Amino acid sequence: MFVGFDVIPQAAEEINLPQKKIGQLLIASVVLAIAWYVAVIFGVSRVMGPSELSDSNLVTADAMANAFGDSRMMGNFLVLGGIGGILTSWLGFYVGGSRAIFALARAGMLPKSLGVLHPTFNTPHRAILLIAVLSTAAPLLGRPALVWLVDAGGLGLVVAWFMVALSFIILRRKNPEMERPFRLPGGTFIGWVAVIMSAGVMVLYMPGMPSALIWPYEWAIVGLWVILGLILYKVSLSKYGREYADKHMKAEIDQVS
Repeated sequence: MFVGFDVIPQAAEEINLPQKKIGQLLIASVVLAIAWYVAVIFGVSRVMGPSELSDSNLVTADAMANAFGDSRMMGNFLVLGGIGGILTSWLGFYVGGSRAIFALARAGMLPKSLGVLHPTFNTPHRAILLIAVLSTAAPLLGRPALVWLVDAGGLGLVVAWFMVALSFIILRRKNPEMERPFRLPGGTFIGWVAVIMSAGVMVLYMPGMPSALIWPYEWAIVGLWVILGLILYKVSLSKYGREYADKHMKAEIDQVS
């Protein structure tokens, strides 16, 4: 529920829409996602009782079967739709992940070879191939490892939201005259709300909370990710200097805005 819409800003450079529409599209996608999940939860709760819900391993599919008179065919039909949804999400993250890697490579925070565009298709083909190899190999690690990666990645996503909201506030204060085709009503106030809500979600991953990460496996993944990020950051500063990264990140912002 919390991921998917973030692919829109990652691919903003290539979206053939007026820039103001991109911001509106992002908000609309979040609203539609909320409405969709609320509708699914409401529909399942109307079809299945508490005991049926607790006994089911795949409640949405079982609710679909119950709604059509215990039709297993309809339950399987919903599962097929779910598989299609997973595949489209996978393709979406090919786009978003490769563009994020491409931007970091151009800023000198990842190897520059990942920031090379294909001479014919004008796409970050090396970043796409890297995402393809990693995402294709990941299922071979088995279900427990995938659960660890997804859970640890969930915390990473929330940290990213927190940093984006904080960056939004900093840009509003440091660059108030920056051209902004889409201006968010409420401005800095909405930014602070986003910061506080992101921090609140991060707390849910801490020990003793409902979504606490599993020790030591998931926390080890988070720790290794942080260490890798610090190493790449230090290497980038020592090799290119802070001015290089600042210049290219500013170019990214100017190109999107």
